[in-house]
Amino acid sequence: MSAQASDRNATSPWLHAVIAVGVVFAAGAIGSAATLPSIPLWYERLAKPAFTPPNWVFGPVWTLLYAMMALAFWRILRLPPDRTRRRQAIMTFATQIVLNALWSVVFFGLRNPPLALAVILALEAAILATLYAFAKLDRVAGWLLAPYPLWVAYATALNAAIVWLNP
Repeated sequence: MSAQASDRNATSPWLHAVIAVGVVFAAGAIGSAATLPSIPLWYERLAKPAFTPPNWVFGPVWTLLYAMMALAFWRILRLPPDRTRRRQAIMTFATQIVLNALWSVVFFGLRNPPLALAVILALEAAILATLYAFAKLDRVAGWLLAPYPLWVAYATALNAAIVWLNP
């Protein structure tokens, strides 16, 4: 097959971008749909630890993290499909993004902080596995994910404190 024919058969970088942004946006939209209605009705009434940030902090932080996730995921998607460990990295990313959305559904939608704590612990492990898998394939993609497990570790501490303070 000629290089020109191979180029025509390659998936467009734009399609990869749409997929990456779409997957991450879907998780964020699910999380927001579960979260926003519960903030004034339920979350505001919970006892929270002193290290809880103001509510306005969460939106910008998650927007930045989601943008970095989408960019990292795009960098992996654009690698050649036959690249060793690419498929595994994509599946690991898919696992963590599902757990990301699930945490919001469980914590805010179901209003179940103890179960959400179990989900966020699994999420943290999946994020670290994703970061490792991405870094092996594309160092920049790995670095783009680096702030994500730090923020989720902080969110885990908040979740655990809420469980403790609201028996």
